[in-house]
Amino acid sequence: VESSVDKDILSSTLACVLALKRWNIGTKHIQRGLRFIGKYFSVVMDEQIVAPIGFNVIFPGMLSLAIGMGLEFPVRQTHVHGILHLREMELKRLARDKSYGKEAYMAYICEGLGNILDRDKVMKFQRKNGSLFNSPSATSAALIHNYDDKALEYLNSLVSKFGSSVPTVYPINIYCQLSMVDSLEKIGISQHFLNEIKGILDVTYSLWLHRDEEIMLDVETCAMAFRLLRMNGYGVSSDELSHVYEASTFHNSLQGYLSDTESIMELYKASKVSVSENDLVLDNTSHWSGSLLTEKMLSDGVQTRPIFGEVEYALKFPFYATMEHLDHKRNIEHFDTRGSRMLKTEYMKCRVNQDFLALAVEDFTLSQSIYQDELLHLRRWAKDHKLDKLQFVRQKLTYCYLAAAATLFPPELSDARISWAKNSVLATAADDFFDIVGSKEELENLVALVEKWDEHSKDEFYSEQVKILFCAIYTTVNQLGALASAVQNRDVKKHMIELWVQLLRSMMTEAEWRMRRYVPTIEEYVENAVVSFALGPIVLITMYFVGQKLFGCVVKDEEYNTLFRLMSKCGRLLNDIQGFERESSEGKLDSVSLLVLHGDGSISIEAAKESIIRSIASCRKDLLRLVLKEECSS
Repeated sequence: VESSVDKDILSSTLACVLALKRWNIGTKHIQRGLRFIGKYFSVVMDEQIVAPIGFNVIFPGMLSLAIGMGLEFPVRQTHVHGILHLREMELKRLARDKSYGKEAYMAYICEGLGNILDRDKVMKFQRKNGSLFNSPSATSAALIHNYDDKALEYLNSLVSKFGSSVPTVYPINIYCQLSMVDSLEKIGISQHFLNEIKGILDVTYSLWLHRDEEIMLDVETCAMAFRLLRMNGYGVSSDELSHVYEASTFHNSLQGYLSDTESIMELYKASKVSVSENDLVLDNTSHWSGSLLTEKMLSDGVQTRPIFGEVEYALKFPFYATMEHLDHKRNIEHFDTRGSRMLKTEYMKCRVNQDFLALAVEDFTLSQSIYQDELLHLRRWAKDHKLDKLQFVRQKLTYCYLAAAATLFPPELSDARISWAKNSVLATAADDFFDIVGSKEELENLVALVEKWDEHSKDEFYSEQVKILFCAIYTTVNQLGALASAVQNRDVKKHMIELWVQLLRSMMTEAEWRMRRYVPTIEEYVENAVVSFALGPIVLITMYFVGQKLFGCVVKDEEYNTLFRLMSKCGRLLNDIQGFERESSEGKLDSVSLLVLHGDGSISIEAAKESIIRSIASCRKDLLRLVLKEECSS
């Protein structure tokens, strides 16, 4: 069927025909090949069909060579002349192009250049392994015209390893291994292969430190290695990407000259793992690669390819804007186990196979059944503690649990998910109580009860609402405290209570500001808001259930506190940006409105938002740098 025949197949067929003719064997196969090419020659002429890299130079070059060898194609002569004319036009276009990227491209497709091949220009792209761009075909073409010991050694090694057929690209060990690691992480099964992944990353890191050309000379591999190494805690510098930090320098590379979408997308992803305020390499790379990908999104050529969805997703959702397990679900649903890539010929990419995908589906399905059971438990818990009786409270139990399950997704972290969800529900209820219905007396009563904890008296409740809320907090924290103390092999309940006291005091501060109509400075607001955002009870209590021993010295450590404050500040400012209109309509103050108010008319709402967005970006980089530190005090 013609629709199943593409230019790649015709190019490969013609290459085989030429080889058989050169060796003077396989006459019947030669004739079959010629008939096949003749039958589908319209595919060669069709500009709407995707062409391999350099096709308009390589295929006509082989066609001309075949004709010179006496081979006859069952094709109209006008069609043959048309294809040969295409090559002439392409070579004239290339002759006018003086860019360094063009020189790399010409060397890469040198098998189509024939007698016009310039040895000196081509051989300056030779790698230490003797190849040109790890391409057997380009290396062979260069060797035919000019003998080179290293090139011959490279080709002999291929024949020894692969026999009568060789791959499109070799070696691609590092690229394949990194692609595998990336894929396993993306579909949520990397935890099954921790030793193997560490082994791959250790080797990659060693090669990175030695600036191995298999990594450094391929833009996509270099960007992927940087991202995976940094996100797994290896100390890598963005300086190694400085050769592509400007769009102009990127276009000097082969991938840049080809405007390779995969390479640009990998650079964009790599640029998002910045950990410093003034990283010009990553900042510039993010700017130009993002712009280029956005332009490509508008191109019909990209919109018809499978990578369109990946580009769209990468632009909309950088890694820090996704929930990991939801990301796994999306990647499983969209994963292409037979993904191929078109270079000078089509080849299968190094991806996970169907067995890995089946494991991912099995893991995800198992986790869903566990999550359903946990959600039922949480609903019973909320009902048992009469939280449904608090009519003013936003009913967000499912939402709170989703945040827990999407973040702490491994099945064995059930206690951590339950802790996260319960404290999140209770914090939401407390927030609504302080914001909406609580009188000054009720709020002070609730704070006093939590401060007293075991010393409280049953006749101290100012109202039924206070009683329900306090009893839910008191009972739940005591239960979680007993469980966590057993896990940690020390008493941690006191710390949990302290976190709740700090939260309610910070909420009381905001309530008092509102009652007094006091407008805090932005510094006062942020200082209090990092606590009132409620990640203390939600995250820090949950930390006791994730499997590591947290000693008292760790919990009191400055770095531990800094991590918490950065996380909370980032979350609070994001919340302010997204909820500004709603908060303003309710007469509440946040960081955006405070910047405008204290600006005395010099700062617009949009300018205030932009300032907050910059603060968020800075905060996120600081947070990521601390998280990825190779050596930390804890």
